[in-house]
Amino acid sequence: MLVDFSQASLWLALASITFNPTAWNVAARREHHTRWLTNLCGGARQGCYAIAVAIFSMGILRDALYNQALNDQPSAPWLDNSLVRLVAALLFISGMTFVTTSTYALGITGTFLGDYFGILMKERVTGFPFNVLDNPMYVGSTLSFLGTALWHAKPAGLLITVYVWLVYWVALQFEGPFTAMIYENASKNVKSPELGQKKKKKL
Repeated sequence: MLVDFSQASLWLALASITFNPTAWNVAARREHHTRWLTNLCGGARQGCYAIAVAIFSMGILRDALYNQALNDQPSAPWLDNSLVRLVAALLFISGMTFVTTSTYALGITGTFLGDYFGILMKERVTGFPFNVLDNPMYVGSTLSFLGTALWHAKPAGLLITVYVWLVYWVALQFEGPFTAMIYENASKNVKSPELGQKKKKKL
């Protein structure tokens, strides 16, 4: 048996993977339309920092549930060798590199949905890792899941990794167009410099 579907930890991990991007997208969209977090936290930046803490905390819980799910799953002898572990280490390091450098390049507000709070980027980030990938944070996270699965020689981890990428792909179908709409609307609302308003911000 490659995957033990009777383990509750497997389903908890999948539930967490599903819940996280769904929850932060719903919360952020509601913020954009109603400013509920801005009002609750006393400012847009404070609200963005609050959702950043929530997303980061949910990510830690998700990773803990994932690791527990792997511990409860059978290992595969054909994955348990030094070559696979080398590939696993390279994938994990690459994934974490993409995640950490994305966060550094975007900053806290750029990483954690500041656009939805009206905290817009002044210009598109084009340096590494965005000159390599369009969505380096999602790709990096997926690579980290894959590397962990291979390191522990768990076929269930490979299945979970496929599900992770599917969830991220769905999330991007909502996030991408909505973020583009935010910047498009912002550019339409900016008057010319002669009228004393702010310069147009570019995504």
